[in-house]
Amino acid sequence: MFYLDFASFIDAHRNKKIVVCGLGVSNLPLIRMLRSAGIEIEARDRKTAEQMGKTAEELEVLGVSLVLGDGYLDDLTGDIIYRSPGMRPDVPQFLEAIKHGARLTSEMEAFFEVCPCKIIGITGSEGKTTTSTLISEMLEQSGIHTWLGGNIGTPLLDKVPQMRKEDVAVVELSSFQLMTMEKSPDIAIVTNVTPNHLDVHKSMEEYIEAKYRICAAQDGNSRAVLNYDNEITREFGEKALAEVVYFSRQVELHHGVYLKGYNIVVAKNGENKNILDIRDIKIPGMHNVENYMAAIASLEGIVQPSSVEKVAKSFGGVEHRIEFVREKDGVKYYNDSIASSPTRTIAGLHSFGSKVILLAGGYDKHIPFEPLAQEIPSHVKLLILMGATKEKIRAALDAVEGEKPPVIEVDSFDDSVKVAYEHAERGDIVLFSPACASFDMFPNFMVRGERFKNLVNSL
Repeated sequence: MFYLDFASFIDAHRNKKIVVCGLGVSNLPLIRMLRSAGIEIEARDRKTAEQMGKTAEELEVLGVSLVLGDGYLDDLTGDIIYRSPGMRPDVPQFLEAIKHGARLTSEMEAFFEVCPCKIIGITGSEGKTTTSTLISEMLEQSGIHTWLGGNIGTPLLDKVPQMRKEDVAVVELSSFQLMTMEKSPDIAIVTNVTPNHLDVHKSMEEYIEAKYRICAAQDGNSRAVLNYDNEITREFGEKALAEVVYFSRQVELHHGVYLKGYNIVVAKNGENKNILDIRDIKIPGMHNVENYMAAIASLEGIVQPSSVEKVAKSFGGVEHRIEFVREKDGVKYYNDSIASSPTRTIAGLHSFGSKVILLAGGYDKHIPFEPLAQEIPSHVKLLILMGATKEKIRAALDAVEGEKPPVIEVDSFDDSVKVAYEHAERGDIVLFSPACASFDMFPNFMVRGERFKNLVNSL
């Protein structure tokens, strides 16, 4: 369905049965917006009214019809059904409703249909949020008004009435949001693709296909920015219909962005231009150099190098991403709670010039830990394991030949910080980079990171 403008989008919902499934971050603003236009809403969620607390109370005041608790998807019918990103589109109740004429969509899909300005979309297994934020910062530094949202935590659909044609929407997109997307952004960035979310995706192949959808609907007027050093994203470029701009830390490209010595270089039309000295980048790690290259490739011809340099020298990073917490008794503590996969933790380990005390473990996303285990002996002086995956991580490390660091398993999250404090010596770095999701102990990585910071600050 295509809406010419926001008003026609709202009108298309009148006199229809609208059902919103999953009452999380993205769908609550959608409900408020539709109710303010007088549109009737049925909202469904696995949680009970008691578990939802004030959210359920607010929805009842708004006049929303609630179906909550076990069986919340039973007897699902409607004209337009919005799913939250965390719900697979092929659950039987959705498929049955579609069979009877329902249209299944999402807040993000609707945003792509009505957004009045250029969209820059960013996905990838790692680096999405930092790259999205860098792009937004560089655009704002150049005087271009930017709307930053999507998977980064800010829904954008209800902001559309305030957007102007000359603005730019910078949208972080997860594989779950992309699974059913039929439109692509004007500029699409894929930072990398490595095994992730295999607890939800049926296979690695499905996960890869979801990531590719960010550029599947692009054309010759679009731009696809892809990581040349990642085999999967490099192959995306072979079938993309957009202008393909690769970025690489390892290869000098004829058309794209690459690293030569300390310089990030843009190669285009036979000319090579130095854009940024990576020694000016304030945030640590070569993975962040890659994030800068992805941002530079997406904004080539849109922002000036001076804007890139100003951001590099001032941008201190995004919360929960190798975030410096404090120094206590000569020991530095870093919060990398965003690291919910082994490859992300590996990137964190490579950000430091010395071995660290690593706190890891958590919810099992069914991603192999062998690649992380191979890196631990070179980068870790003490490994503290917790959560549902501690035995899996230890088993992967036990299989590695040669000398290995000591391992301590703890029974609780709080104990991990206590044990690290007891074993750390002056000059050490304590890195909380779990390589796993948070759901065995916390509702999300942000709550987990806040708990770590609170524990460290109370030492």
